[in-house]
Amino acid sequence: MTNLQSDHLQKRIFSGIQPTGNLHLGNYLGAIKNWVNLQNDIYSIFSIVDLHAITVPQEPSKLKSSTHEVAAAIIASGIDTDKSILFNQSSVKEHAELAWIFNCVCRIGWLNRMTQFKEKAGKNRENATVGLYGYPVLMAADILLYKSTHVPVGDDQKQHIELARDIASSFNNMFTSDEEDDFFDLPEPQIIGEATRVMSLRDGTKKMSKSDASDASRINLTDTAEEISNKIKKAKTDPHPLPDNIEELKERPEAHNLMSIYSSLSDQTLEKALIEFSGKGFSYFKPRLIDLAIETLSPISREMRSLLKYRNEIDKILKNGEQKAKEIAEPVLKDVKNLVGFVN
Repeated sequence: MTNLQSDHLQKRIFSGIQPTGNLHLGNYLGAIKNWVNLQNDIYSIFSIVDLHAITVPQEPSKLKSSTHEVAAAIIASGIDTDKSILFNQSSVKEHAELAWIFNCVCRIGWLNRMTQFKEKAGKNRENATVGLYGYPVLMAADILLYKSTHVPVGDDQKQHIELARDIASSFNNMFTSDEEDDFFDLPEPQIIGEATRVMSLRDGTKKMSKSDASDASRINLTDTAEEISNKIKKAKTDPHPLPDNIEELKERPEAHNLMSIYSSLSDQTLEKALIEFSGKGFSYFKPRLIDLAIETLSPISREMRSLLKYRNEIDKILKNGEQKAKEIAEPVLKDVKNLVGFVN
């Protein structure tokens, strides 16, 4: 057992991010920045979830490149792979094996309630893949394979943690007796920070996304200082000064989004940020947001470009993380198989 494991036996987090390329500010503030802060206090396992990525069509060579890019972004943002585990999901086969067992525990009715499938499948639901429909089961396997106690997520992922808890509870009821302790603990969602759901710079009612046709809708982690500046300058706003209370701010989606971004980048509450800017116009606020965004993101972008020059070194980091992940995953899956009744 590593020192890190022995120090953090009480808490363990698992979180994943898809290797879809073009990581943006929403990915950083909603996930990666929080991971960096958590790794010093909780035993942390982070995965580039490429099995989730193929629930929609992917170009194979681009998927490999995106995996390297996401790994570089995570490391450049401050994840210390001596403290945390970082690996790509498909390299640990136990994820897929546990997901199949959970497929035989999960109920169709539970999956039918998953709102993200309805959003992603859209009107073409009959042509959606089984993988897209069942990926919340794989997400539950990702979490429970490491006996995770906490899962840092955005607001839109909370429903998936509830499903993981349902699957864990159902598994416990099916395969452990009254005399035995439950095999799986029920993981708790951790929703952290002021910008848990970063919205588009062009429409404050839509989530920031790489799939948006307009590149001006998002700040990419690879953007130059000039690109960051131009995008924030052109970000949609309204003609009113910034308010002095959260309730009024929430009624103004673009203003709320930009203030949330500022407060998260500056590591302060939204209330405190409002004290600084209440009564001020966007002509005063935007230059300060630009300076802060460039100050925060430019070093990450530079380090990413440096790391991506040596992709074989990224592969070594991921391989090392894979071995550490397997040390935890293999005995957990072996115990699960014994409980189910498989001959190991």
